[in-house]
Amino acid sequence: MIAPNPQVAHTVLLIIEFIGTFAFAISGIRMAAAKHFDWFGGFVCGFAVAIGGGTIRDVMLGVTPFWMTSSIYFTCTIIALLVGILFSKKLSRMENAWLITDTLGLAMFTIAGLQKTLQYDHPFWVAIVMGCITGVAGGVIRDVLLNQEPIIFQKDIYAMASVAGGLIYWLLAALGINIGITSIVTFFVICLVRYVAVRYHISLPLLRGENDE
Repeated sequence: MIAPNPQVAHTVLLIIEFIGTFAFAISGIRMAAAKHFDWFGGFVCGFAVAIGGGTIRDVMLGVTPFWMTSSIYFTCTIIALLVGILFSKKLSRMENAWLITDTLGLAMFTIAGLQKTLQYDHPFWVAIVMGCITGVAGGVIRDVLLNQEPIIFQKDIYAMASVAGGLIYWLLAALGINIGITSIVTFFVICLVRYVAVRYHISLPLLRGENDE
């Protein structure tokens, strides 16, 4: 496997984290608006979903949580809140706006989790787990704050889209593909898996209890 240039990898990671933070923050703010939270509540919800997964990842990796090293993530969430306030009517009229932003955040943060874990020389199977945690844990925190069933426990394929992206990233990296191309392909794979699952109502088999017929 060809190791990517550290500076290039770091730059790509920062761009991905910023875009992912904005996308996840928008999704959290929009869902908070649907619950009629006030502006502060919307910010808390947006910030929680934007940093939740990455914070858990960094704590498990034994490093300072990413949002504590730069104010850009805090600022990004404020910008997302302002966008949510100023364009609330337009966003509310956009069908599936939440699905789009949440899927973008999932894809971006999965890639960020993969890349950061690999930077600390962990094996690829650990990177895939960390990528999944980075992508989905923020959504779990958001759903808990909104007092609703976390999306990863619902029928729609969500976390498995992240895992699929991780496996594709692993394959392309093993083939020595450029990190930029690898990231782009992984991004589209995650988005495609999520879209197909939602569009055609594809889900994993359900567990059955002893009283189920």
